[in-house]
Amino acid sequence: MTADSNDIYPDLEHWGKIAESTFWGFVGCEIEELSESKVVVSIEIKPHHLNLIGILHGGVHATLIDSGMGLIAMIARPNDNVVTSNLTMNYVAPTEKGRVFVTAEIIHSSRKMITTQAFARTENGDLCAFGTGTFRVLNKVP
Repeated sequence: MTADSNDIYPDLEHWGKIAESTFWGFVGCEIEELSESKVVVSIEIKPHHLNLIGILHGGVHATLIDSGMGLIAMIARPNDNVVTSNLTMNYVAPTEKGRVFVTAEIIHSSRKMITTQAFARTENGDLCAFGTGTFRVLNKVP
C-alpha cells in the first residue's frame, strides 16, 4: 500500500474492527486478504444464510461480492468515498455448506468511476457466483 493509503487502511485487524458493528459483521463476513491489487473476503455458511430450498441465498452472494469489490475500490481511493452505482450478479452453482471465498479486483479506474469484478468460490475452488460492479467516487469535502 502507498504511504497515503496505509494511514487510512492500515491492516486486516483495522478493517475487521470497523466492519464488526456494521451489516458486514451482522452477516458474518470476514476479511482474509487485503492489498492494493486484490481483496479476499469469506463467510462460513450458517443455517440462517440459506434460502427456502436449502442453498446459500443469492443475497449473501451479492453482499459478499459487493462488499469485496467496494473494499478494493475504497483502497484505491483512500481520500474519497466510493458507493456502488451498479452491481451485476451471475449465479453459477449452488452451495449449502462450508466456507465461501470471494476474490475482488479492479478492472478499470477513472477520475469518477471504478469498475471491479469478483468471483465467489467454495473451499475446494468451485465457482458459485461472480459479479461486476461500478463504484462512483465521491470527493470528500476538505
